[in-house]
Amino acid sequence: MKLVAIVGSVTAPGRLIRAITQLLDDTRAAHDGVETQLIDLADLRIAFADGRPPEQYQDDTAAVVRSVREAEAVILASPVYRGSITGALKNLLDHLPPEALSKPVGIVAMGATLHHFLGADRHLRDILSWFGAIVVPVSVYLVSSDFAEGKLSDEARQELSELADAALKLVQVAPAPGKFLGPKPLPARRK
Repeated sequence: MKLVAIVGSVTAPGRLIRAITQLLDDTRAAHDGVETQLIDLADLRIAFADGRPPEQYQDDTAAVVRSVREAEAVILASPVYRGSITGALKNLLDHLPPEALSKPVGIVAMGATLHHFLGADRHLRDILSWFGAIVVPVSVYLVSSDFAEGKLSDEARQELSELADAALKLVQVAPAPGKFLGPKPLPARRK
């Protein structure tokens, strides 16, 4: 089984990347046979989505799309930017065909205060419903107080582990690749 985590920040590595790295480390330690992959958009070149197939870009776009398609579960992580997700993450999502995320997906958002906790979550849930994703019911929202001396708190670490565990459990009820749980989402019906 493969779990892919995408960090949608393009700024210098910080707390969010440390949190997601910890999530992946803990997942590998807790689940034999689970392969993990970190996709850090800060380290990659993803073309602006303009409708071309990913293979036509001369950058990392096709490889990232392929990794997401091949995963059984995905974690999407984004800092809150202007009350929503980052443009970099949205751009990547614009490259993905509907079946690429018709699987379990967990959401991690990070903001400066608790006041913004629904911004990224709400927008990602709207986008993920377009894909027909099987979204873990509760997301993880991290703030500065979840870190002490650069390390993730035990409580936040536990929440991240529970999120990854839930996504992996949902794989058991997920449909075969290219299929959907329930009715097809609109983009898959209009092909």
